[in-house]
Amino acid sequence: MSSAPSRPSHGHQPRQDDSDERAEAPFPPVLVEELMRAFVKAARAQQLYLPNNPIYRGAIEAVRAAFGPVWAQTEELVLTVAETELRWSDVAVLAEGPKGSDNLAWLFFKDGVRELRLLKGFEESEILKLLEIIQRARKAGGDEDDLVTMLWEADLLLLSYRYVDLVGEGGGGGAGGELADGGEVGPPPDPGGVRAATAAAVEESRATGVISMADFDGTLYFLDEHEIEYIQNEVDREYRQDLRANVICALLDIFEQQTDTTVRAEVLDHLETMLVHLLTSGHFRGVGFLLQESQTTTTRAGAIAAETRERLGRLADRLSAEEPLSQLLQALDDAPVQSLPSREELSALFDQLRPSALGTVFQWLPRIRSETLKPMLEDVGGRLAAMNTAELVRLLQVPDRDVSAEAIRRSGALKAQAAVLALSKIVNEPEPGRRQLAAQALTEIGSPGALQALEKVVEDADRDVRITAVRALAAKGYRPVLARLEGIVRGKSIRDADLTEKMAFFEGYGALCGDAGVVHLDAILNGKGFLGRREDAEVRACAAVALGRIGTTKALEALQRASAEKDVVVRSAVSRALRTSSA
Repeated sequence: MSSAPSRPSHGHQPRQDDSDERAEAPFPPVLVEELMRAFVKAARAQQLYLPNNPIYRGAIEAVRAAFGPVWAQTEELVLTVAETELRWSDVAVLAEGPKGSDNLAWLFFKDGVRELRLLKGFEESEILKLLEIIQRARKAGGDEDDLVTMLWEADLLLLSYRYVDLVGEGGGGGAGGELADGGEVGPPPDPGGVRAATAAAVEESRATGVISMADFDGTLYFLDEHEIEYIQNEVDREYRQDLRANVICALLDIFEQQTDTTVRAEVLDHLETMLVHLLTSGHFRGVGFLLQESQTTTTRAGAIAAETRERLGRLADRLSAEEPLSQLLQALDDAPVQSLPSREELSALFDQLRPSALGTVFQWLPRIRSETLKPMLEDVGGRLAAMNTAELVRLLQVPDRDVSAEAIRRSGALKAQAAVLALSKIVNEPEPGRRQLAAQALTEIGSPGALQALEKVVEDADRDVRITAVRALAAKGYRPVLARLEGIVRGKSIRDADLTEKMAFFEGYGALCGDAGVVHLDAILNGKGFLGRREDAEVRACAAVALGRIGTTKALEALQRASAEKDVVVRSAVSRALRTSSA
């Protein structure tokens, strides 16, 4: 009885009289040897260091640079995998000693890989994925995926490979057709000689003149077009499925259906392991899905022990803690643009952050360099702040000035009424920059309590803070501040201020005082003092602007009396005030 043909081994097959027919290498092998040495160092750095470590970065840059001289000679690099060495053009370019997980050639060889084919550009877009796969393969246990499966899942475009099926290989050899991913397969098996028997029956029927359905069938079992289309659609749907999501759903289904505490604890162990695995592999959509479904399970599953419920809830807390979230953001910021997850994946991840993550997000906003990541993180900060006002208010007074400043800005943007009391304390702090931020936030909030806190700020020691306050109060029509403004306008200190501040205070006064202020402003604009001396031209111009803001008949009469003023600055201000009032 003949056995079914096994999948042939398609590793490197030496030619007859290989030593005689060996072709000369197309360019010096030392270039490939240098590349292999750099690649081994990069693989070791991947094993020992985090992505933000300078040694790791240097190793990646070195291996990328080592590809340059090779690509200057060829567009494609083909490496043959032997047990303990990698060969190129029949030259050993990497030999690392005995078999073991540290031997790169043996790592590929033991899982059936016999040839690696690298295309130009591989080092830029896919080398990091290959290094991660090598690291996972070194740590993999007996029940985990082998290297060929990992390569297949990665779906690399610029790396193809040839392998042998170690399960069905049987030590045989032969020729087979090459697959799209670089693997090879032999002719399909024919258990029991079914196809041979069918072909013999067809020939016999033709010889006897008997018509058989087998004459018309393309295969032993044939399908209608709609059945073929259905199968193709189902196959496509199966391949599009995210197996990680299916595993998560299966684990949570077990959690819901099994009320035994031991079973649920084991499920939680697996979920925690998956969370770490998904984070380290960069599958952020899966992380978001896991956390979201875990929270749904807490409300849907019955009879959950308090300790189990707390542990299930801590899955999201672990991600939102300062240290892991900082490491995640650092890794994302350092990653090349082409390696960043999609916006949808990051949104799914960030949506699961807890209120405790708000401070870390604010802390990282000024540090982020990635133009792709920064707007997404700003959106996350806005959503978290809007949903967690209490945490936002708490952050106003934290020692970290970057976090506190961002919390102040967000309080104003969100018009957070709950932040008014804390902001009213900040406007009394000694640092002018923080007082300015708090004044701007109170202006944006614009509630009676916020405007009341701003009332005192018009006499702040800092010029910019004073101007911000008086303009905001004037724009809001806050009349309780009129007494303070009148005292400033009538006083001597405003005369020593610059033109911008003078203008701000006079305009604010004019917007609030009405006809009651016309007499004083008219005296400044048109009056004369001792020995016929007039006020400074800038002060008179500011008074004219204030009269224009009042805009009543009495105010316009005062402006008309100054329309023939000889001083250019005053006359220009009067003309502008008259035009504004008439408009």
